[in-house]
Amino acid sequence: MKRIVFSHFPIAADLALLFLRVGTSLMLLTHGWSKITNFSERLTNFADPIGLGPAVSLQLVIFAEFFCTIFLMLGFMSRVFLIPLIINMAVIAFIVHGDDPFNRQELSLMYLLVFVVLLLTGPGKLSLDGQILKRRRY
Repeated sequence: MKRIVFSHFPIAADLALLFLRVGTSLMLLTHGWSKITNFSERLTNFADPIGLGPAVSLQLVIFAEFFCTIFLMLGFMSRVFLIPLIINMAVIAFIVHGDDPFNRQELSLMYLLVFVVLLLTGPGKLSLDGQILKRRRY
């Protein structure tokens, strides 16, 4: 039992980061895709939380929730693409749903937490970033 509980598997952390990165990306990708497919309907009544206008706000959200999420899933330039995702989730949690009860903020806070953890840890070895860095070391 002691060997199971206290043993160290080097690949486990990288697998965990892979599952966290890909799983979270797949879930958020559905939100971004729905905004792309219903772009013209959402354009007229999309929220403008930071005063850029509804069209620009919607485009920035689509960029974060769809395009940045694809790059995060692949693990390519992860820390760069996590910055728009973190900003997006912070605006959703603290500005858009700032006056709402916690259950309306909960999903965006969960994404925000995951994205901050990934920003701090990096994408892991099982990512394009990890493979690029591996090649540069030799």
